[in-house]
Formats: sequence, C-alpha cells, structure tokens
Amino acid sequence: MSTFESEATARLLDELIARLDEGITVSDENGHFEIFNLKMEELTGYTMKEANSVADFSVLLYPDPLEHRKALEQLKEVSGKFVYHKTETSIKSKDGLRKTLFVSTSLLDYKDQKMFLSIYRDITSAKATEAALIKSKEQLETQAWGLTKANEGIKILYEERDNLLNSLKELTIKDEHTNLYNYRYLTQRLAYEVERANRYVFPLSVLMIDIDYFKVFNDVYGHPYGDRILKEFAGCLKALIRNVDIVTRYGGEEFVIVMPDTNKEGAIRFGQRLLDIIGKHIFDPEDKKVRLKISIGLASFPEDGGGTKTAAGLIDLADKALLNAKETGRNKLCTVKDIAQDTEAVVGKDAKVNVKELKEKLAQMADRTDNSLFEAIQVFVKTIKSKDQYTGEHAEHMVDIVVKIGERLNLSSESIKNLEQATLLHDLGNIGVPEDILQKKEKLTLEESELIKRHPKIGAELIRPIHFFDRLIPLLLYHHERFDGLGYSSGLKGNEIPLGARIISIVDVYQALISDRPYRKAYSHAEAVDVIRAGSGTQFDPDIVDVFMQVIDPENMDGGRL
Repeated sequence: MSTFESEATARLLDELIARLDEGITVSDENGHFEIFNLKMEELTGYTMKEANSVADFSVLLYPDPLEHRKALEQLKEVSGKFVYHKTETSIKSKDGLRKTLFVSTSLLDYKDQKMFLSIYRDITSAKATEAALIKSKEQLETQAWGLTKANEGIKILYEERDNLLNSLKELTIKDEHTNLYNYRYLTQRLAYEVERANRYVFPLSVLMIDIDYFKVFNDVYGHPYGDRILKEFAGCLKALIRNVDIVTRYGGEEFVIVMPDTNKEGAIRFGQRLLDIIGKHIFDPEDKKVRLKISIGLASFPEDGGGTKTAAGLIDLADKALLNAKETGRNKLCTVKDIAQDTEAVVGKDAKVNVKELKEKLAQMADRTDNSLFEAIQVFVKTIKSKDQYTGEHAEHMVDIVVKIGERLNLSSESIKNLEQATLLHDLGNIGVPEDILQKKEKLTLEESELIKRHPKIGAELIRPIHFFDRLIPLLLYHHERFDGLGYSSGLKGNEIPLGARIISIVDVYQALISDRPYRKAYSHAEAVDVIRAGSGTQFDPDIVDVFMQVIDPENMDGGRL
C-alpha cells in the first residue's frame, strides 16, 4: 500500500471514529488522550484539549470518590493484559448533568506504546426506564398487598398491573423499527438457552445474518426507506422461523436467529433455504422492487467445541463465521469449520506456511477495498437511474458486451474490471444535465446539444476526488471521441484515445440504437449493426469493430445482452 493510500485509510479511520455513536478514547498510562471523539465530547462536555489540560481528568469526570476509584481499578485490571473490562459507571458532565455510562476498556498497542482503549455508551435513558419499571412494579404490588383476593377489584388491579408491566417490558426488549426482539433480550434469552443446552446436552445453533451492501439503500434512498426495507426483511425472517426459534435485531442491518434443539446439519439446511428465499424475494414490490442478498455465519453447540458453551462464545464464533462469509464472496453461509479450513489452507497441519494460499488470502484482503469501491459504484448507478431510467439500465446492459470484447482482446483481469466499472459510470455526468433535456422528444437546440456534450467532463470531475477511481477517469472523459478526431471532449483521434474508451464508444452507440428513446423507436439488431459497420474507421476503431461483430453474434444475444 502506498503512503498516499495509507494516509487516506488513516483519514477514513479517523473520520469513522469521529462519527461513531459511542464515545471513544485512547489514552496512555498518565491519562493523556491521543483520541477523544466527537461523541465523547458530547457525553462529557469537554474537548480533548480541555481533558489534557488538567493534571487528572478522571477527577473531573468522576467527582464521586467511589466511581473514581472504580474507574482507576478498571484501568489497573486491564494493565498488562490484553483483555476487556466492562462496567457501568456514573459521570458528571461539564454542565453538571449526571449520566450513566456502560464502559468497556482494553489494552492495545498504539504508536508503539501501551495505551488504553475505552468505549463509552450512554445508558442513562435505559437505566431510567429500568428504574421506572421497578418503581411501578413495587407501587402496584404494594397497592395489591393490602387488598383481599375475594374482592373483584383485586382482579382488576392485577390485570392492570400485568398489562402495565408487559407494556413496559415490551418497550425495553423490542426494537422500535422492526418490532423484533433487541440486543438486550438476546443476551438474556441466549444465556438461558445455552444453560439449558449444557444441562440436558441439547443441540443449539445461532445464525448471524448481515444484509450485503445495505449502505447502498440508505445512501441512495435515505434512512427512512432503509428502515422500511429492514421492517419488511424482519417480517420475512419471522415468517420463516419455527415457533421455538428466536429472531432478534442485533444492530444496524445485522440479525441473529437462535435455534434451540437444532444441530449444525439442521441449521445449515435452514440457512441455505433462507439464502434462497431472500435472494428470490422482491421487497417493496409496489414501488422500487428491491432485491437483497445476505451473508450468514453459523455456530452450533456442541459441534463447534468448547467455545460454544457460553452465550458470548456462541455469538463470537457466529460473528467470525459471518465475517468469513463476507470476506470470501458474500451471499453465502459459512460455519466455524469453514474458518478452520481457510486457516489450514494457509498454515498447514504441520504449521508450514503455504505460500500460494497465503498470497491468495492477502489478495482477498486487498479485495475488501474493492468491495467498498463496488458499493460506491452501485450508489452512483442508482443515482443515475433515479434521474434517468434509460441511462442507468443502458449502462448495465452494456457491461456484458464490453467485458466480452475485453476478453477477446486478451486484456488483463484488472483492465477488464476497470472497463466494467467505467461502463457502469460512463454516463454519470448526465446528472448534471436537466431532466427535461434528457427526456426531450423534439430535436435539441445547439445550446442543448452543447450542454449534453459536457457530460463526459462532468462525470470525470465527479469521480476525480475519489482516489480509487483515478484509473476510470480517462475512460469516462474520452468515450465520445471519434477515431477520425471529430468527436468530443478533446478531439483525440486514433490510438490517442484510450483503448477502454474506444470499446465503450462502440457498445454505447449500439446499445443506444437498439433502445427506445423519447425521440425515436428502437432500431433492430441488424439496423444497429449496419450503423456500426458504416462508422468503422471514421467514428470507430476498425479493429475493435471486427471484435464487436464477433461478440454480438445473434446466437449469443438476448435483447442486447450476451
């Protein structure tokens, strides 16, 4: 990784930490903070500069001697150990407010120093709800105690109490968006199921589910629409599980299904069926007709060993299996055994490193960046579609043809991948063109034509700030150049035009010809081919035209797609 990429990754990590919804600090043994994110400033009312300007910030944060001693003991406990320490504590913010926080502290190496990483979650509201629940229960029980059960009023009072307690309980254990059980309920229920499984040697399986690339939906359609899809997805999960199973929202777009009395084989069958059903299901069928793909991690007791004997162990193994599923292609189910097999492929049973497998593993790690890049590309394509349905679908239909041409020209896999991504984005600049011009049925004016001709430059400028897209810029910028030099935006000719742009140029015209447009009906395949042939050597590179003609053999075509 280059220094530039390392710095970009560091900036991205800093931005991520700054925007997390939990307080994050990294401090040395003397209490000096290296990281003190925005949420921590919000929780405490102090900036990192203010926190570092006092001799002992913990005295300000924990004015209560007992809470101060607890905080110091927590740091002492993790000192010298790479372990987590979790506790609830009470702090006093700068404005004098008392807050209850859940604090997790661990030791880490940061900039070659022993540092303390602390994560603070505000649970003040949850504790207040819990206290209200307890107080309500005590009040109702006190009122009921003095009444005789023979009195009809006692029956009504008990019913009212139970209804109130059930309502309060629902508020504390249900996720408000999906109406599924929440993380708090999961931790309690899973602990019970694990204890039961250990006591009676019953099988128990946990599936952790993540919706692949769900960030796309939130980025394109907004979080309210994302919540609608999550609610519909939750309904699908509830419809598929048994009465004894427990489905919970783990957080964000992650869900957990607890399957009592289910061994690994049964859980795998269910998981594969879940993958198939979700993959075929159309979400929001009346409007955007969205399809989802999911990744699943599975851990089972007792098949997956001693780590599954605790609730935390089961969740941890399922989480690792889920991560493996996402790293090895997504849209699949991985078990704990799959993790071990991947590890053994790199480091054999005799502890010797398999260099070939290690290289492949490192390549997979590098591809994680490409996965993020793909997400960004998908967002851009969705953006184009939302403005001009033709432009978005047009780009998607072109991909098969340009990839096939690249393969026949023996381009490298990296070049073909760049070609595929550039094809998806080649008309991105159309988002800078008014919709009434894009949809106009009449002949364009000279001024309107000039505005349309600006779209390659607009698209290039849109992606220029994104480092990962550098290699795509020439393909977007020059895909309307002509082989004879009479095109736009720069009047390049012949081999001055990048090869990828010359390929996209031909397929772009062909796909446009066989598609209905506001100002004309679609050409037939034969008519479109005649236009391409007529432009060989003038508008198009004749060598690429020859390859294009081979690729679009009617026997391999289906409505313009291979």
